[in-house]
Amino acid sequence: MDESDAVTGARLRAAREAARLSLSALAARTHYSKALLGLLETGQRQIRPEHVRAYSDALGIGSSLFNEPADGEQAAAEWIHRVAASDLGGDTLDRLELAVDDLAAGYPMTPPGELLMRIRQHLGYAGRLMDSRKTLTQHRRLLVAVGWLSLLGSTCHIDLGEISAAAARGHLAWKLADEAGHREIAAWCLETRAWQQLTGGEFTAAAELARAAQSLAPEDSSAFIQATAQEGRALARLGDSKGTYGALRKVAMMVSGLSTPDRPEHHFRYDPAKSDAYVATTLAWLGDPAAESYARHVLADLAGAASARPRRIAMANLDLGLALVAADKPDEAADVALAVVTSGNLVPSHYWRVSEVVSGIEHRDVADAAMVREAFRDTYAV
Repeated sequence: MDESDAVTGARLRAAREAARLSLSALAARTHYSKALLGLLETGQRQIRPEHVRAYSDALGIGSSLFNEPADGEQAAAEWIHRVAASDLGGDTLDRLELAVDDLAAGYPMTPPGELLMRIRQHLGYAGRLMDSRKTLTQHRRLLVAVGWLSLLGSTCHIDLGEISAAAARGHLAWKLADEAGHREIAAWCLETRAWQQLTGGEFTAAAELARAAQSLAPEDSSAFIQATAQEGRALARLGDSKGTYGALRKVAMMVSGLSTPDRPEHHFRYDPAKSDAYVATTLAWLGDPAAESYARHVLADLAGAASARPRRIAMANLDLGLALVAADKPDEAADVALAVVTSGNLVPSHYWRVSEVVSGIEHRDVADAAMVREAFRDTYAV
């Protein structure tokens, strides 16, 4: 192996990896095979000028990259220029980040299948940007944007009952958060998994994941608040009243001085108005009689917001229905459940909650329970 070929080969490889291209991707941009490129990069083949030109053309860099100047000042200046070089326009990432926020803000009122399609389109665009030459700062911003998109996609898959796809996208978001050093995305990954376990009836796992999310999240972040609330809901399901009330008090303290975000419907920004809704759900699951008044209060606050927060209204009605069952008011519970079902605002991750309310009604009024079940089958074809 010629020493100069080994040195130049290492520079070829470094340039390719800096551009985040695989050997296969580079082979597609040149007329050389993947095998030959691998031999060149390891110095096992003589590197000719045409090989260097092929790399230069494919990577969009000058051939001088592979022959660093002997003069230290000139070499440092050239490296600073290379690090600052980018093929991305000044506002390219700004637009992508705004699109990510728009998608997250659209989550509460957009059917998950439709939102997922839009997320995929933006991920495709982000993938093309990933193959472009970027500064280190731009590279991290792109990783963060893709992390949020992947996490939102995972949430949509959970809504649709597509658990394997949700896990895959959630794992990608976790890896990107680690690569970018973004603790809040990582915490949201754990919180989202906690929610998925909660909807699947794995309450102990949900509580553990919610606590793990809190340990990772910045203490002033929305992820920390949401994970605390999620822990309270899981503990309610486990019948741990002391832990449940403790979690509710923590959330109340955190949101007491919290201002409403500029986009309160944003899925990853905690809206203080959500607090009462979470209290209503948590108390309903714990069997606390106060759940009924909380749920009615939430619904009164949401009056007139049906188009903006249809799912929050549906969940508040299910909380009310469950509380009415516990209060031995099956007729009103049936009316509430029927209204929720026929609204068409439920997604698969909500179905178990309908079943729970209907089962409670059935113990007191079989006919009303059957009516709600029939409406559910007609509306959702399940």
